[in-house]
Amino acid sequence: MYPIVEKKKLSETVKLMKVKAPLVAKKAKAGQFIILRIDEKGERIPLTIADYNRNEGTVTIIFMEVGKTTKQLGTMIEGDNILNFAGPLGKSSEIENYGTVVCIGGGVGIAPLYPIIKALKEAGNYVICILGARDKSLLMLEEEISKNCDELHIATDDGSKGLKGFVSDVLQKLIDNDKKIDIVWAIGPVIMMKVVANLTKKYDIKTIVSLNPIMVDGTGMCGGCRVEVGGKTKFACVDGPEFDGHKVDFNNLMLRNRRFLRDEEEACKMHEETS
Repeated sequence: MYPIVEKKKLSETVKLMKVKAPLVAKKAKAGQFIILRIDEKGERIPLTIADYNRNEGTVTIIFMEVGKTTKQLGTMIEGDNILNFAGPLGKSSEIENYGTVVCIGGGVGIAPLYPIIKALKEAGNYVICILGARDKSLLMLEEEISKNCDELHIATDDGSKGLKGFVSDVLQKLIDNDKKIDIVWAIGPVIMMKVVANLTKKYDIKTIVSLNPIMVDGTGMCGGCRVEVGGKTKFACVDGPEFDGHKVDFNNLMLRNRRFLRDEEEACKMHEETS
């Protein structure tokens, strides 16, 4: 059992939890994820590691209440136990001193970007962060990220904070101002990563994206998380979750991610009726 030692409400639908998981915390690295199961009847869901503390033996997860399991997880409180908490899974980010790095996070994608930002800064990079969301209420970890980067830019769809527009608009401005960029990390909605990758490809700027396909076992056996990268089939759970954004077939990814929307809607309805 894995106890929840801290819980914070970041917005109406976004929650932060610190989970006591010493063995996971001991091995965790930036870019990796965990798979949890709330109880014996629960489904397995992947969540990216937003932070970890080896001394405390805790792993931080941040999630948006979208489907049945994340909504159920959102009702849990400090002191409750999660049945399974497997990890760290996936390949960690390839951290080195690249020079100038732009880290782009959209919505809940800001959370998994945070440990990557810290690791890149510790490696000696000049780190520029661009955070985006629909509105300012959905922005997160601004203070923590600002302490670990050299420049912080904000973009919101409605203009409630920062630039009114998208993260790609901010990135375009940096490029137009002849900002030297050696590599880009982008994590967030698939369409956001696609737009960023298409933009950087025009300027031959290496871009890393973290993919979030449907995942079941996290070991590469089920094949549920397969993605097309450079014309080859890859499994996000063992080959990723990070890939070269210029080689990812984003249209295929978006199509696969919509396969079970109706099933998820029915599961959410049943959960609401029984809770």
